[in-house]
Amino acid sequence: MLIYNPKDWIHFLFRIHNSDTLRKLFPLMVFVFVFSLAVAYWEMEYLNLSDKSWVRNVPVMHSLLGFAISILLVFRTNTAYDRWWEGRKLWGGLVNNSRNLALKLNAVLQDEESRLFFRETIPLYATALKEHLQSEGTRFMLDEKAHPELSDIDTQKHVPNQIAKLMMMRINDLYNHQKLSGQQLLFLISELTSFTEICGSCERIKNTPIPYSYSAFIKKFIFVYVMTLPFGYVFSLGYYVAPMVMFVFYVLASMELVAEEIEDPFGSDANDLPMGKLASNIDKHVKEIMDL
Repeated sequence: MLIYNPKDWIHFLFRIHNSDTLRKLFPLMVFVFVFSLAVAYWEMEYLNLSDKSWVRNVPVMHSLLGFAISILLVFRTNTAYDRWWEGRKLWGGLVNNSRNLALKLNAVLQDEESRLFFRETIPLYATALKEHLQSEGTRFMLDEKAHPELSDIDTQKHVPNQIAKLMMMRINDLYNHQKLSGQQLLFLISELTSFTEICGSCERIKNTPIPYSYSAFIKKFIFVYVMTLPFGYVFSLGYYVAPMVMFVFYVLASMELVAEEIEDPFGSDANDLPMGKLASNIDKHVKEIMDL
């Protein structure tokens, strides 16, 4: 995720980032510019429609449709941002729950082997969830002491669930050996079940994109709206219609691109959630809390 100073206007105005929409839209902007010039020449020089009153009334259609397209784009960007912000809240909850679980285990566990087990598996859950959401192969890097239980994890299956299962089984085993009381078992299980709830909520966002028909309609609407602009405004703006239409296209298409980027907050784009950094913070904080 990009870290920036929101008050630095010079930085925003004159610096182009790799994720900037201008880079992505530049070929299409050139096409729109050339198309608008061609329409202007065709209408003014070839067809000579400047004296036709009905042609001058074409912009009325664009005025009416402009309100509709603005409402659609506002709804589109708001929906995408809601998905991004919900993903950020879920990962914030994972950070807090990981700390809480580490604090509780640190207070109640006396068994050094079990302490080391949870010291490694709590941060491991966050790393596995990150890679699960990004559809990458899950990799485990356990330092210090190796745990045979983790060698049974099948990376072809749901890895976060398998890690949560191992932690739940270890807690239940500690209870069976009377190393945890019934009350301690209950408040530890509540923290562990919250991990799975967060995972399920993240999967809901990841696996439920914006409906295809809605997304496709907005793109088609923008394309038709922009492609018909030169026909109506050429006699008001002349050849200046080309840069004006290109700018309108840039604004409308940029809003759609921004919505596309943030609607999946668990990807690897520049503006997606910094899940790797959050997972490393969990690892750091848990090990600080449960330092042996």
